[in-house]
Amino acid sequence: MRLSGVLVCLFLLWVEGSWGDTPANCTYEELLGTWVFQVSKGGHDKTINCSAEATGQSTVTVTLEKLSVATDELGNIGFFTLIYNQGFEVVLNGYKWFAFFKYSEDGPKVTSYCDQTLPGWVHDVLGHNWACFVGKRVKPVPPKIDYKPVFSSRLLQKPYRHNLDFIDSINSVQKSWKAAPYPEHEMYTLKELHYRAGGPASRIPVRVRSMPVKADLAKMAAALPEHWDWRNVDGVNYVSPVRNQASCGSCYSFASMGMLEARVRILTNNTETPILSPQQVVSCSEYSQGCDGGFPYLIGKYVQDFGVVDESCFPYVAKDSPCGVPQNCGRMYTAEYNYVGGFYGGCSEMAMMLELVKNGPMGVAFEVYPDFMHYKEGIYYHTGLEDPFNPFELTNHAVLLVGYGRCHMTGQKYWIVKNSWSTSWGEDGYFRIRRGSDECAIESIAVAANPIPKL
Repeated sequence: MRLSGVLVCLFLLWVEGSWGDTPANCTYEELLGTWVFQVSKGGHDKTINCSAEATGQSTVTVTLEKLSVATDELGNIGFFTLIYNQGFEVVLNGYKWFAFFKYSEDGPKVTSYCDQTLPGWVHDVLGHNWACFVGKRVKPVPPKIDYKPVFSSRLLQKPYRHNLDFIDSINSVQKSWKAAPYPEHEMYTLKELHYRAGGPASRIPVRVRSMPVKADLAKMAAALPEHWDWRNVDGVNYVSPVRNQASCGSCYSFASMGMLEARVRILTNNTETPILSPQQVVSCSEYSQGCDGGFPYLIGKYVQDFGVVDESCFPYVAKDSPCGVPQNCGRMYTAEYNYVGGFYGGCSEMAMMLELVKNGPMGVAFEVYPDFMHYKEGIYYHTGLEDPFNPFELTNHAVLLVGYGRCHMTGQKYWIVKNSWSTSWGEDGYFRIRRGSDECAIESIAVAANPIPKL
């Protein structure tokens, strides 16, 4: 089961007045309420095909309440979270339920049915006893209509060209960061840059507003060091090398693999230094959409359910390819995965700082504007300038948060972030961005996953 809309990487190409494809676009408020899950016969393993499995063998009634409480008809209490704006996960009575919201497409028109799901997966918390289900909310929600773009293939084949006036304008209006042209960008057509940014299924989600910070959390955060960088903790580097996603919208996979690689290094004091396979996620995960994009939260789930192999077992090819993992490759799994702050919408600067120092780097998503692609050095913030020569629109990019600090000259707080556009971009493949003001929504969505050493 592959879907066509997801968290995307860098910028969305806008063509002939049309927006990105939005296969499902549902809110937290539309998720709340009582749902009936129609379940197939259980007892399967993880190879079950839920697009073909008949549901309706039994039913389970689940009520989802603010802020993240799930209950069933027997009074069992569990947890739930929205997954971006396209699905949800419920953990209740020893089982995990996950599904995407239902949608239909009619030419450019996409209708979201936020009170129904596509066929989803359910299994016990140990990863056994798999079955399929479809969900329907007892109180209906009116369908929502969006429109996907009609792309001009002729325009997309044109080569990208730098707008040096735009770059000069960025540098003239502020002194916090420096913009520069990257010669390698002009090696791509607009279509190739579009896929580097997430592909034709790219979309712009609803910005998530953070919850108020509790007093105990603020107290713990206040005791943290003023500066932290997992690339240099008492002279030791725990972060794996910067890589290049090329023209595939696989940022979600690179951010997730980078998080797991770093956390294994931390757990083992660098006695294990794996380089994991982003291509396995691109080619094999039914929870993601290949080079069209995906969600770091669901990569945590995928690695818990199926494991991930080393890069050497399934090398990166920067395109969709058949899933062909050699049988003799060992796999690494995650013990758990979660949104920082506890659930989707619970994130904050302080929660991110605590998670970072305590457990290691984490995946984050942020809104990327046209000026960001020219970032060279400094503390980034969006200038508000647009590039009329290259009409790119706002979207989201998944990256790896590795540290934080404060500029002693200006007092400006910042995050330290690892990108996946090679070491020739930014500050040796990294960038710094304003911290504490939710710049470009970078403090809205953060994901953490804890790895188990490979078997």
